Amino acid sequence: MFEAVEELIGEHADLEKQLADPAIHADQAGARKLNKRYAELTPIIAAYRDWKRTGDDIGTARELAAEDPEFADEVKDLERHREELTEKLRLLLVPRDPSDDKDVILEIKAGEGGDESALFAGDLLRMYLRYAERHGWKTELIESNESDLGGYKDVQVAVKMKGSAEPGQGIWARLKYEGGVHRVQRVPATESQGRIHTSAAGVLVLPEAEDVDVEINPNDLRIDVYRSSGPGGQSVNTTDSAVRITHEPTGIVVSCQNEKSQLQNKEQALRILRARLLAAAQEEAEKEASDARRSQVRTVDRSERVRTYNFPENRISDHRVGFKAYNLDQVLDGELDPVIQACVDADSAAKLAAAQ
Repeated sequence: MFEAVEELIGEHADLEKQLADPAIHADQAGARKLNKRYAELTPIIAAYRDWKRTGDDIGTARELAAEDPEFADEVKDLERHREELTEKLRLLLVPRDPSDDKDVILEIKAGEGGDESALFAGDLLRMYLRYAERHGWKTELIESNESDLGGYKDVQVAVKMKGSAEPGQGIWARLKYEGGVHRVQRVPATESQGRIHTSAAGVLVLPEAEDVDVEINPNDLRIDVYRSSGPGGQSVNTTDSAVRITHEPTGIVVSCQNEKSQLQNKEQALRILRARLLAAAQEEAEKEASDARRSQVRTVDRSERVRTYNFPENRISDHRVGFKAYNLDQVLDGELDPVIQACVDADSAAKLAAAQ
């Protein structure tokens, strides 16, 4: 493992020289790529240097302890610290998901439970919006289909980074574990007898694709236009502004009607389509990958039940990693990091075990 770090030190030094050259910044895309790689390597190099320095300190402390037993405790403290640094290095060297720094498109769909499920979908949307707000991320409503009681039958939101993120703190790196079926147990607002009902909503998280990620052949698209329906002002039901795009090779269908113009709806639909095609390509690659490389936390089957929100007990449970806490009200207010971190830690542990 540590032999690989020596190679990374050379790469890190080379990147530092390149980034110090003003000419490199004439190519902004190339400079961003170099900066991204430099930022990925910096914490690894820092941890490795700390690990080596601690090893030297242990040697010195042992020599002193041989002459003065009072230094024995310092040796033990340094040895514990080095073990911690060793584990930190192992985790830093786990191969990263290349999409970790990408923005995402988040889709929430009501499922079992009718109006109650739509209300729960609205609760999930608010949770993710508050979580994004806590992290300083920008959100943009792309498409929504509201229910009669104020929830959402389905809603799609783009979540974007402001500036750059530290390694492992990108939007996809945090939100990719949210995909799946989310179940709620509570007394619905429509329930007069006070009985607890169970309903569900589906969450789909897609890394937002850039034009270079996915190439779409215009000849593969069937584009239909129709009149918008639902809330939207004077333009609703008067012009054919809504757009439905069918990607014929895959059968993926995307519809958008929130924008006022047909062109805007087409652009938004293509944006969602690119993200779905990128996700499909990544899932196909995951299927072909060996079991050792496949994540044991984020499965390809997005239909799995990932989490339960129990209102009577104020309990949140993530079934994939055994996480459980009794602060559901805070989680729904956007304090999702402990839940997500449990998934991150389990995923890292699984990858680490597979790499050994």
